[in-house]
Amino acid sequence: MAEGEDMQTFTSIMDALVRISTSMKNMEKELLCPVCQEMYKQPLVLPCTHNVCQACAREVLGQQGYIGHGGDPSSEPTSPASTPSTRSPRLSRRTLPKPDRLDRLLKSGFGTYPGRKRGTLHPQVIMFPCPACQGDVELGERGLAGLFRNLTLERVVERYRQSVSVGGAILCQLCKPPPLEATKGCTECRATFCNECFKLFHPWGTQKAQHEPTLPTLSFRPKGLMCPDHKEEVTHYCKTCQRLVCQLCRVRRTHSGHKITPVLSAYQALKDKLTKSLTYILGNQDTVQTQICELEETVRHTEVSGQQAKEEVSQLVRGLGAVLEEKRASLLQAIEECQQERLARLSAQIQEHRSLLDGSGLVGYAQEVLKETDQPCFVQAAKQLHNRIARATEALQTFRPAASSSFRHCQLDVGREMKLLTELNFLRVPEAPVIDTQRTFAYDQIFLCWRLPPHSPPAWHYTVEFRRTDVPAQPGPTRWQRREEVRGTSALLENPDTGSVYVLRVRGCNKAGYGEYSEDVHLHTPPAPGMTQTVGTTAVLRMPRWRRRHPLLS
Repeated sequence: MAEGEDMQTFTSIMDALVRISTSMKNMEKELLCPVCQEMYKQPLVLPCTHNVCQACAREVLGQQGYIGHGGDPSSEPTSPASTPSTRSPRLSRRTLPKPDRLDRLLKSGFGTYPGRKRGTLHPQVIMFPCPACQGDVELGERGLAGLFRNLTLERVVERYRQSVSVGGAILCQLCKPPPLEATKGCTECRATFCNECFKLFHPWGTQKAQHEPTLPTLSFRPKGLMCPDHKEEVTHYCKTCQRLVCQLCRVRRTHSGHKITPVLSAYQALKDKLTKSLTYILGNQDTVQTQICELEETVRHTEVSGQQAKEEVSQLVRGLGAVLEEKRASLLQAIEECQQERLARLSAQIQEHRSLLDGSGLVGYAQEVLKETDQPCFVQAAKQLHNRIARATEALQTFRPAASSSFRHCQLDVGREMKLLTELNFLRVPEAPVIDTQRTFAYDQIFLCWRLPPHSPPAWHYTVEFRRTDVPAQPGPTRWQRREEVRGTSALLENPDTGSVYVLRVRGCNKAGYGEYSEDVHLHTPPAPGMTQTVGTTAVLRMPRWRRRHPLLS
């Protein structure tokens, strides 16, 4: 019995470990920087609320041509591994202006800073292309130095690394090669130490001996979230700017008139909202799973429909190709027949001219006929010969080829067809029809007239919907009466209720689907006589002009 209980306990523990491991692995994609696709290292919060590694942000700004705006958002002490000799000597000699004086200079439009031209009236606005939302966000004139570090995200990344043992053991940064495994970390020194190195760099009786050791880590964070403008701890939250602020930020004109609340109140409010939302999501896991199944089914239908659409397009394009090939063969056959007919005529003309050469048949025959001395016989033979010789002489004097060698009349004008093929695209749904208020009226019948916008795709038929607005509303969605597959651009609704207000709308449909509805038009059916008007072959009663109700005045 005890063995069964132990096995059940072991199984439950293993199941819990598997769930935790799966949850952590699923969470990994939330901890990847959208630029380097690696886990966040000192992530910065952009104004669009997305995160990016500090080093990646500097690189992106450098690629955008911003020089000198990748300042460190946090004021952190240097580590023993980063001594002044490893830094640029210019930084040690350079005297930076005080923040209040720098603010006054920038607000007045004077002074210079890296990336800004001297004498410009407006400071440079730094735009950062967010890789997550694909939009440009404004960083202000201070660039990355005006952004907060996401310390919470850093802690989550560190816990994740420890849970899945990413990156292996953390080594001491001060050991001589080969370094030993680190056992302690120091936030003040921003370094990891083994036991011996920690004692060496924190000697007894010095100020460093008061540093509190922490667990070894690869990412050191400041003790609290500091204001990037004044390097003071944030104590309030500006609801207007949606930004954490310190005491100095509160008294500045930048936040004058804004709704500022203590950070504790903002913490409680956001935590309650997040907890409530997370509780709702966890309590509706069945709904989430159902929607996932529905989405997966939609994916399958999308794949099938997409393949069918590809086959239909391929078949139509092949049909166009077959028509073009048939037309090509027909046109080539016509050119071939014209060519053969011209060649036959030119060949006959060549033979006729060759007969005029000395020694040819016709000339020789004529010479022999001229030797005839019997006058009656000569006349009989020369009469026919003279006609042939006369035609040959005329052809010789007025020589012109019997056929032209040009085929300009066989040139094709395919400009219109090429334009049509270039503009060949998928069919779009019709645009929202426009109600013709000059021809739309109501009396004992309602006549609705509309037209499509000039560049709208065609509509095969229309759907007209109408309902009364002067009746009590019933619970549930608004119910419209519908008339389907209306041909043409007008509809006649018979036997409406007198003294009522009707609202009507129409939309077109073609093979691509239904388009948008037109604007609603309100018509009043008064119980008053009116004049008769003929619409097509149907006689309807047109209400007096003063009783018609324009849609904009309804």
